[in-house]
Amino acid sequence: MALLQTTKIFGADTSAGMQEQVQRIVQRLYDARFILAVAAVLALLASLFTPVALWQALLGLALVFVAAGMPTRSRAARKRERMLRQEGRAPLESIVFTTCEALDDPAIILAPGGTLKYLNRAAVQQFGPMKEGAHLSSLLRSPAILNMVRKAMASGGTNSIEHVEKVPSERWFRVRIAPMAEIADMRGGSELYMLTFRDQSESRRMDRMRSDFIANASHELRTPLASLSGFVETMRGPAKDDPEARDRFLKIMFEQAGRMTRLVDDLLSLSRLELKAHMVPTDEVDLVPLIDHISDSLRPLAEDLGVAIRVHAPKEPLIVTGDRDELIQVFENLIENACKYGQSGKWIDVTMTPADAAGKGVEVSIKDYGPGIPREHVPRLTERFYRVSVEASRSKKGTGLGLAIVKHILTRHRARLVVHSTVGEGSEFIVKFNVSGR
Repeated sequence: MALLQTTKIFGADTSAGMQEQVQRIVQRLYDARFILAVAAVLALLASLFTPVALWQALLGLALVFVAAGMPTRSRAARKRERMLRQEGRAPLESIVFTTCEALDDPAIILAPGGTLKYLNRAAVQQFGPMKEGAHLSSLLRSPAILNMVRKAMASGGTNSIEHVEKVPSERWFRVRIAPMAEIADMRGGSELYMLTFRDQSESRRMDRMRSDFIANASHELRTPLASLSGFVETMRGPAKDDPEARDRFLKIMFEQAGRMTRLVDDLLSLSRLELKAHMVPTDEVDLVPLIDHISDSLRPLAEDLGVAIRVHAPKEPLIVTGDRDELIQVFENLIENACKYGQSGKWIDVTMTPADAAGKGVEVSIKDYGPGIPREHVPRLTERFYRVSVEASRSKKGTGLGLAIVKHILTRHRARLVVHSTVGEGSEFIVKFNVSGR
């Protein structure tokens, strides 16, 4: 009967259990090997030099063996148990807490009722430090998250929601809570839960940028297409026999077709740059002759606008690592913009500064003395299709993609674009290269 009960409790495979018990006893005997050796020697001496019979000495030795078979712990085991007791954590719980530190996303471990057990480093950075034992509501004020946690703990299942942080900047998170199966708070005996925050801000911004890009590109193409369609219809109808109207309309149609061509070319340039954004250029380019060539090619445009381009270059070469054609596109865009939008200032200064011993890399400054750019617009100048003034941009045949292209090229070159502007005094665009050119 006892055998049947044992089988019912521990399962039918009793051989595995017996083997485990034997291994445990062998380990205990090994831990007490010093005591056993001393006992054996004493028993032998007792039988030789005292009136104690040999069977009595052997009986004493057997008792020592029985005592050695009782639960004993090695010094390492006792030390490990003492450390865990000082930490106040169970071994498995300690492993879980340590694993949480390796997560890049904020993670919070909760006890039933929403009591905080542990915050990893990312959670502390996001929400601030919190004493153990505090409630989740003292850390997070979102009713949606607190309600989700309450429902998940009541049902014992998983749940997730989307959460938006507005301060200090807009961030999107996928918040998920799940029970940690078979891992319990050893001090309370209750199941633990993990609350994680997956940051989706970058993907959301990319989705928004993609939507804005499609909407803006469609709008930019729709306007010239509508003009072309309207003029074609007019020339086929009322202006069919009017040479003067036909010539005027053909001129406008040519301008609109040119606008569409520039827009398509810029879109293709952006696509090509995005495809090779991870590829760092390896050629060496001397900026002095390159910028001199660009300035000479743009002087006819500058003269038509009443602007003079002044180039300040050092005598020695300015070598950077880059793609010559792409760098031409960068400085051509910046100098042309300075001529068009800084036209009222009459002067454009292009200044090249070599690298110095202090670690500053090569810099190229394009400065105009025009109306300047209001401060609130400066951070968004490199966004696609962003314009400070839509009418001014279109009148100067801008596509709204020039500075976005400049930003992508400089990012590939591991360079930076810095903008300084004061309303009424002009704007300065500075291209800063690293010392190594990469």
